[in-house]
Amino acid sequence: MMSPDRNRSSAVVFILLGFSDYPELQVPLFLLFLTIYVVTVVGNVGMIVIIKINPKLHTPMYFFLKHLSFIDFCYSIIITPKLLENLVAEDKSISIKGCITQFSTCVTCVVTEMIMLAVMAYDRFVAICNPLLYTVSMSPKCCGLLVTVAYSCGIISSIIVTYSILILSFCKTKIINNFACEYSVFLFASCSDKHFSELINSTVADLNAFCSLIIILTSYLFIFVTILKMPSAGVRYKAFSTCASHLTAVTIFYGTILFLYSIPNSQNSWLVVKVGSVFYLVVIPMLNPLIYSLRNNDVKETLRKLMDLQIISQ
Repeated sequence: MMSPDRNRSSAVVFILLGFSDYPELQVPLFLLFLTIYVVTVVGNVGMIVIIKINPKLHTPMYFFLKHLSFIDFCYSIIITPKLLENLVAEDKSISIKGCITQFSTCVTCVVTEMIMLAVMAYDRFVAICNPLLYTVSMSPKCCGLLVTVAYSCGIISSIIVTYSILILSFCKTKIINNFACEYSVFLFASCSDKHFSELINSTVADLNAFCSLIIILTSYLFIFVTILKMPSAGVRYKAFSTCASHLTAVTIFYGTILFLYSIPNSQNSWLVVKVGSVFYLVVIPMLNPLIYSLRNNDVKETLRKLMDLQIISQ
């Protein structure tokens, strides 16, 4: 039988204010985020299709990129539709169950992307530092195992963090000055002791960030040392160019996270937090396919062929 606290919590709703403080910007913001959403969905789905149909892209690097695009696609359909709805709807409420569902799936995507970026860094390390062993080291079985590890870390982390929310009690409707269900939303709305829940969340977040960053930094340290030892500038440039897109994606992803963590927790910082969160949750999933397609000749060649076929069919 459910306790009174649980019954009370299940009836709680959150009011996500989003950007309602700026009513004159509701329509422009709706059009902006709708455009970003369409570009994100088309870009990531397009990247998955291009990698599938072009045999030249059936390599470990593009195998991981395909899964990164799938994660970014999931990001967009989790966060952006609710953001768009809140910009035009009078009712900005979301149930506690809906909020937890949005947050838990978002955690799965965030952690999976962290690990996937680390896996992609390891792939570049093997390709540049041990090219003769690349085919053996990055076999289809190994690539499948690495991707399974990435998704497993995301799912397990989500289950643990979701448990840390479910042990909290929520006593009444709360007005939340945000557009998405982030962890701070639950802490702000909770009327029970939060220390154990915060400990669980910070441990999971710090462990995933630390492990993925260590793998990325160590991989690139060996990559840069190996590149510096290469005999000619042309060879060094070619080797570095294979890492440029991934390095750009990593810099944007972790740079945004560090920026959000560095913002002081005060009422005056809410707007900055919201803008940073928009970039992190809405814009980055759009940028990744653009970064990889604009800097990749194989992807651009496939795009040109598809466009030529479209023109011929018309």
